[in-house]
Amino acid sequence: MKAGRVMASAVMPISASCCSCFVSASPSSTLSFVSNPRLVRVFARSLLLRTSSSFASVSAAGPLPLSRQTRLRSSFLGSPRCPLLPRFSGASQCRMGWRVKQGGTRSITCNFALEVPSAQSVDAYDAGQIQVLEGLDPVRKRPGMYIGSTGPKGLHHLVWEVLDNSIDEVQAGFATKIDVELHADGSVSVSDDGRGIPTGIHPTTGKSAVETVLTVLHAGGKFGGESSGYSVSGGLHGVGISVVNALSENLQVTVWRNGMVHEQIYKRGKPVTELTSRPLPKDLSSKSGTCVKFLPDTEVFTTSIEFDYGTIAGRLRELAFLNSEVTINLKQLSDKSDKVKSNEYHFAGGLNEYVLWLNQDKERLHEPISIRRERDGITVDVALQWCSDSYTDTILGYANSIRTSDGGTHLDGMKAAITRTLNSLGRKTKIIKEKDENLSGDHAREGLTCVVAVKVPNPEFEGQTKTRLGNQEVRRVVEQAVQELVTEYLECHPEVLESILAKAIQAFKAAMAAKKARELVRRKNVLKSAMLPGKLSDCSCTDPRNSEIFIVEGDSAGGSAKQGRDRKFQAVLPLRGKILNIERKDDAAIYKNREIQDLIIALGLGVKGEEFNLDTVRYHKIIILTDADVDGAHIRTLLLTFLFRYQRQLFEAGCIYVGVPPLYKVERGKQSQYCYDEGELKALLKSYPSNATVNIQRFKGLGEMMPLQLWETTLDPTKRMLKQLTMEDAAEASQRFTVLMGDKVEPRKELIRSSAYRLSVENLDV
Repeated sequence: MKAGRVMASAVMPISASCCSCFVSASPSSTLSFVSNPRLVRVFARSLLLRTSSSFASVSAAGPLPLSRQTRLRSSFLGSPRCPLLPRFSGASQCRMGWRVKQGGTRSITCNFALEVPSAQSVDAYDAGQIQVLEGLDPVRKRPGMYIGSTGPKGLHHLVWEVLDNSIDEVQAGFATKIDVELHADGSVSVSDDGRGIPTGIHPTTGKSAVETVLTVLHAGGKFGGESSGYSVSGGLHGVGISVVNALSENLQVTVWRNGMVHEQIYKRGKPVTELTSRPLPKDLSSKSGTCVKFLPDTEVFTTSIEFDYGTIAGRLRELAFLNSEVTINLKQLSDKSDKVKSNEYHFAGGLNEYVLWLNQDKERLHEPISIRRERDGITVDVALQWCSDSYTDTILGYANSIRTSDGGTHLDGMKAAITRTLNSLGRKTKIIKEKDENLSGDHAREGLTCVVAVKVPNPEFEGQTKTRLGNQEVRRVVEQAVQELVTEYLECHPEVLESILAKAIQAFKAAMAAKKARELVRRKNVLKSAMLPGKLSDCSCTDPRNSEIFIVEGDSAGGSAKQGRDRKFQAVLPLRGKILNIERKDDAAIYKNREIQDLIIALGLGVKGEEFNLDTVRYHKIIILTDADVDGAHIRTLLLTFLFRYQRQLFEAGCIYVGVPPLYKVERGKQSQYCYDEGELKALLKSYPSNATVNIQRFKGLGEMMPLQLWETTLDPTKRMLKQLTMEDAAEASQRFTVLMGDKVEPRKELIRSSAYRLSVENLDV
């Protein structure tokens, strides 16, 4: 078959959506392929286009050989929000045009223009087509492999990489001060008073050591062994600072060492100047350290290069808690005086102060207890405290000052020690009877705040982003240290032991009762749907990855949502008013509440304390949709509190969204537009002629919208506005929920006072 132009067209019904797009054709639908020199007719017996997995399957009959079946790869040109990436088996290129016909039924006409490759082009794959990426080119080619993403998270990861180098100097005992500055032009500088990067010529590369670590992947003094520059380090792969250099538009490094100051400038990973050296003034001759100033490259970070002061401040604060000997200064420089900020972080109390800070708004059962243990080169620091008014645990793990957000062996050891010790002491004191079951780990840790920080010479992190520790030898050391600490303290303080066990037993019994009740329901109902809440309007799709649920406020909004939704993949669960504030309730009260039960069963969240399994969650997109007023905001906050405290992993998995309904509908003649805030409304009205006649409708609630309006503005994936809620700092988020939703009023007042400058009376919908 020679290379030639192939044309095809088909018309089929469509239910269009941005996030789950389903295009189905009847068995009689036909795709006709015309090629020179011969006619090829392919009868499509099944066609499925799905954005989530981006594939199209065609069962074909006809003379088109399997080796010449073409692959379609394209974008949906009509709407950039809805990429449809269909493909056939085989290999080819294609250009596609799409045209949507409006009418009683939605339809889509597909016109495929394909370039079918010749046999020669298919076979033209030889050694000359193998690409070799040298130096830092792999980093710029695939930045996500090194920093996770090119969004805000990856942007801040650059700061963490440079900061980790300074912290390594602190842990090695050579630095006591770190300065971080956010400059007005978007650049960041990190400086320390450590030893300074060596500047001599490296024997292997023939370049200075500074240039070597900045331009060569896997070059550094942190690989362990006798020749290593550090006994303990967070930067193990030797790619941190070189990755920052590769992804920066420009980078300047300054080193103070041995009475000299050395400087060099780089552009997109390549040096543009030689390493210059000059002597320091006599009064500064003893100065040592390193300063790295970099500006992220807008060619890589295309969305934004704006650093968040709060995110960086949170990371610096926890580093100061973990390293009590260091003082860290943060400054935000700006041309506008009102935007200049600064903070200093120094905590001589270390982890004990960290635990007190985390529990500052809680009722503490005892003072923090801590232990430091060193064995086989591994250093373990643990501080913990139980609180009586908290019904969840707050556990933070660190390895060489790197936050291990996905846990690891150090946290496994701590959890095992807590569970074993409480069960052992409970039976020893007869608080837990012989006939009673042992406490589960989650209930033994209810109300516990614990920070575990380990220093490991050769840590085994999973991936360059270092989110989980894998060293098995660490578990044994941590487990022994925590068991010794908790046993000794609780045996000397029996009243604290009694309070902790009473709280854990109550939570355990409530959870077991709820679990048995659910199992009873499962046994009594043959059909799976019989156990779902009656007011849940489920979707027909059974794949949770392609299903979404709207949690709406009241039956009025629920009715419109049920009528306006796409039943194939959209479910609706209306709430009856405001749900329980679970921040102030224990598990027993939670499981007795009907609204909470409906949420748990409808979403498939399981029982609190069970191991989280995303596959059992019935919808991977949970959308909170409430009115744009004060009551709606409160209901949204209550729901977020429930989801965070009951199943925090939903945020980590990216399942939680907030729907943003419009506030205004503006009609001018036969045209209508929706505005989501006052600013959009003013901008739209300003674009009209001064004598234009417009009608403005203000939506006070979702129940006021007709089903079609709700679909057009809030349900239709091609037009709606959703905000995905993610979690950068679990400890910070937990503390904020405690302040906003807890029993204590004074911390909430203080938060309102400190945030008052952000509010405008005009923006309050009261």
